[in-house]
Amino acid sequence: MAGKFELKTAKSGQFHFNLLAGNGQIIMQSEMYESKASALNGIASIQKNASDDARYDRLVSKSEKPYFVLKAGNHQVIGQSQMYESEAGRDNGIESVKKNAPEATVDDQTA
Repeated sequence: MAGKFELKTAKSGQFHFNLLAGNGQIIMQSEMYESKASALNGIASIQKNASDDARYDRLVSKSEKPYFVLKAGNHQVIGQSQMYESEAGRDNGIESVKKNAPEATVDDQTA
């Protein structure tokens, strides 16, 4: 089962998306965008760039939980992953993005 993008509208009227793994788990959430078109461009950037290892920054939070950010071709941060309990979990999340993003469908849940 391929992954899926959930395109959502925040209460503020901004748009963001979640990338879900094949099992429905949220792998990462995007930044907030001012327009739906910008959010869709963020999704397109992931679909284009997800296979490139150089696009990921592997980071550790102040609470020492590992996570990653995904960057577009222009190095803009598109989205940030959830916090993981281990570096292995974080790296598995990156592999899930690479595996699912190019094939992911978009589920538009905007109002």
